[in-house]
Amino acid sequence: MTKSRLEAFSDGVIAIIITIMVLELRAPEHADRFSDLRSLVPKFLCYVLSFVYVGIYWVNHHHLLHASRGISGGILWANLHLLFWLSLVPFVTAWMGENGFASEPTAAYGAVLMLAGAAYLVLEWSINAAYPGDAPLARAVGRDRKAMLSVALYAVAIGAAFFSPWASGGLYAVVAAMWLVPDRRIERALAKG
Repeated sequence: MTKSRLEAFSDGVIAIIITIMVLELRAPEHADRFSDLRSLVPKFLCYVLSFVYVGIYWVNHHHLLHASRGISGGILWANLHLLFWLSLVPFVTAWMGENGFASEPTAAYGAVLMLAGAAYLVLEWSINAAYPGDAPLARAVGRDRKAMLSVALYAVAIGAAFFSPWASGGLYAVVAAMWLVPDRRIERALAKG
């Protein structure tokens, strides 16, 4: 399989994930009362956070594949592993939004984010393992402390969800902010050859 085929498949799955999330936002029944929109605020906040996360994964996934020389069987399975966890984002987004950041849905949201983060690391490792003598990705990210820190913060946020779901949501936003600025490490390593 070529990189472009894997990237096209992954792009399609990610596009479907975003579509499913936006379809969960239901318009208010009444057209004459803006006050009805207030009930949508938790759902909308969850959607925005999840849209940002899926976008971050899409951008970084592109960088990972760009740094890969080819696609091995291990990379295919690692990619499917990541897409599996990302495919659960619409479910936990809807559950958390419907319940106004209640503890259990907020913790479940963090669990999906944590497992997607771990799957992202596995994909990185799979790409590096497939090309051990020539791994621009390994040169670029090293042990990828940023990704490991993200997974650790998700774990803290999962625990925090049972004491303060809003603090947990804040931690999810902090991790998203860490990744929102495009990571130039891979681009720099590829430019160096």
